[in-house]
Amino acid sequence: MAEKREEGGVLETIKVILQALAIALVIRTLLFQPFNIPSGSMIPTLLIGDYVFVSKYAYGYSNYSMPFGPDIFSGRILASPPNRGDVIVFKLPRDNETDYIKRVIGLPGDRIQVIDGRLYINGVIVPRTPLEKEVTENREGREVPVTTYEETLPGNGDHPAVEHTIIEIEGDHGINDNTELFVVPPDHYFMMGDNRDNSTDSRIAPELGGVGFVPFVNLVGRAEIIFFSVRKDESALAFWRWPWSVRWDRLFRPVH
Repeated sequence: MAEKREEGGVLETIKVILQALAIALVIRTLLFQPFNIPSGSMIPTLLIGDYVFVSKYAYGYSNYSMPFGPDIFSGRILASPPNRGDVIVFKLPRDNETDYIKRVIGLPGDRIQVIDGRLYINGVIVPRTPLEKEVTENREGREVPVTTYEETLPGNGDHPAVEHTIIEIEGDHGINDNTELFVVPPDHYFMMGDNRDNSTDSRIAPELGGVGFVPFVNLVGRAEIIFFSVRKDESALAFWRWPWSVRWDRLFRPVH
């Protein structure tokens, strides 16, 4: 009798573990997926060492929404287009494997151009308001004070205008501060980083190592909230250093 009770207890434990794993798999596949931020292209919105939850359901589902990207269907199901200003994780179009995170600047049919550091959408300059300078790393990894603005992206449809902060490490004279006129194709999006002078994004063609236009099918999900954050070069697994390494003020901060 004791052996049967022990065997039943083991089987029940295994059953509970399998159920927990199944629930976790469903949540990760269909609802939320964690991502960590490895680069500074979205500073100051997202910092190196931030961990964010991405909503998988925000734009519907494609092969790239699923773990390992299985080729099980074409296009998107339950599709819902993103809004201008959304911060999105997507698969890099030139390899369809690498995860990138940027902000949606241009929607299908939009005309996008940067002239002397100023962003134009459909021929209209995007307003920006100077803010106090922030200290962040430049291209050489040195901490320097940088020019910061609050930029207001125009709304689309019923979606209101979006205010967010950008930085210009090289002022309005960075290498990507003068571009050609881009016309966003149907079912594609134009992405840019908030760290305008240190972001490989849609301003740079794929053949030059950039992103180019991002197909709707490549979208993985929308960044929703920072659930954890450690300082650069710190390991999130080193829990004994958390009192000093965790950026406590960034925890549970919405991404916008």
